Amino acid sequence: MPLTATRIAADTATVTVASLTPAVADWSRRYFGPWWNAAATEDAGPAGIADGGGLVLADVDAARVDDIAALVTDYGNDETTYANARTLIARHDGITYAVQPEERIGYQAHGRRLVIVGDQPEPVAVAAARLARELVRGQLLADGWTVLHASAVTQNGDAVLTLGDKGAGKTTTALLLARAGWELLANDRVFVRPEPDGRVRVLPWPSAAAVGLGLLDATDLYAPVRERVLAGEQLHPTQHPKVTQALHDGRREPIWREDGKELKPQFFPDQLSTWLGLTLSTGARAAGLLFPAVNPEATPALVADDRALTEADVFTSKTEDRYPDIFGLTPTTTSGAQTVTEHLARLPRRSLVLSHDTDANAAVLVKTAEEITGAH
Repeated sequence: MPLTATRIAADTATVTVASLTPAVADWSRRYFGPWWNAAATEDAGPAGIADGGGLVLADVDAARVDDIAALVTDYGNDETTYANARTLIARHDGITYAVQPEERIGYQAHGRRLVIVGDQPEPVAVAAARLARELVRGQLLADGWTVLHASAVTQNGDAVLTLGDKGAGKTTTALLLARAGWELLANDRVFVRPEPDGRVRVLPWPSAAAVGLGLLDATDLYAPVRERVLAGEQLHPTQHPKVTQALHDGRREPIWREDGKELKPQFFPDQLSTWLGLTLSTGARAAGLLFPAVNPEATPALVADDRALTEADVFTSKTEDRYPDIFGLTPTTTSGAQTVTEHLARLPRRSLVLSHDTDANAAVLVKTAEEITGAH
């Protein structure tokens, strides 16, 4: 059976995902296509990464999982949690071997060449896409890009970035502005880099988008999403089964874990367009910053809080909790974070309080975003 391959290109970064199982490469094409120019390619061999890009070879191969597990045991290993799974890691002669025993997934990494094997196509496809994204990130960081905890929408080439802690309203802001005609560039993280002309370029970080049941209901998106689920269409596999069941049962109220975290529907990047009707953006220049905070009792409005960027707004390997860099794909030193925050600090910025009144929130957000881009 011939290799099926997907070529991913984000600015100067390139990665090829190749597999004997077509569903694996197709998954990456679907996942990254809306934002990172992912397309089918026949150039999946060593010549395909001659430009310094990355290569992910991923297949269903239970025997190979056993082989990697044996090497991890033979070479001695460390244990960590990666992608919420117990992971054993061994290094030998410059090669990193890792296995997730319960998930039955094995990894082998040498530089920017990764091999991923597992028992079932879907877990292999998810792992391949995850590490393809990490390969892109490593290349972009080496090229001077920085990752921010931010959502972003664009209009006429200008991007408005929304920053804040978890629960501040980044997703709400992005969704409401996108519903109002802006283009969605990112849901939770963005790449940013200062350019010679003094402006800051913004690129998307493709990821599954978590949108709460209450927010879907408030924006009249719950019914069409539920209709698709009842028809047998699937949301992202990272979605908790309780959320899937709630959609089947027609329950619209938020679902909470014991630790207080809300469980939300998880959308593939392409479903933001096909299911939610949003227009996606592939890049822009930063024009301004929004810093929202949610207070259910308040009236949505601008507030006199001169919030500025902080270290917490910059995403680093130290703040990564789910995907530690066990394969050495991220540069040990990066440049540009301080410079980019200085550039962004010169842009118009507004602090807002949002409530649970979706229409009122949208009105304030649209007016403020238009003012920022107009002022810029």
